[in-house]
Amino acid sequence: MNIYVDFDDCLCETGRFYSEFVGKLFGKKIPYEEMKYFNMQQSFSLSDEQYEKMMTEGHKPEMLLSYAETPGASETINGWVEAGHNVFIITGRPYSTFEASRAWLDRHGFAKVKLYCLNKYGRDTFYESEAFSLELEDYYKIHFDYVIEDSPEAFCFFEHLPESKVLVFDRPWNRDCVFPNDNYFRCSDWKSIRKLVTVISG
Repeated sequence: MNIYVDFDDCLCETGRFYSEFVGKLFGKKIPYEEMKYFNMQQSFSLSDEQYEKMMTEGHKPEMLLSYAETPGASETINGWVEAGHNVFIITGRPYSTFEASRAWLDRHGFAKVKLYCLNKYGRDTFYESEAFSLELEDYYKIHFDYVIEDSPEAFCFFEHLPESKVLVFDRPWNRDCVFPNDNYFRCSDWKSIRKLVTVISG
């Protein structure tokens, strides 16, 4: 099988990090469960200047390396790799974060999994690199049997995969979204993701 796995808020607790980080930077107390929008500028009610500062500071290597792993992620993914499946970690992070992102993966037991960057959100900070980037034309040629994603804004990248199962990692910012079709399933954690893949795959 080919399995697409998003990085932030699927492998690591990015939202929880920023919920605390924005308090340290600006004195704003926004609990994780009140992050109702994928767009953190909107969730935290930040000015453009504040948002830019938060993203710049939060994407420094020492900050990226401090993100906590989402429980069960490495165990599940390594199980798939050992079973012979192809796992693609596909992130919307900019190229400038590559070294820290790769180091985080290696430290948390994902050394066997390749990391790719897809410019999912049209960010100005996205830079292409042959070693890190996945071109859209190449991405659309890959068939994914399963997709693990948390962002409703990324759902458009799966429209060409009508038979793929999209496992939506439950987060506060996706709880009110309407799924495009019956191939979307809400999953509360990696245990439920692993179980659902096993059941569907037979």
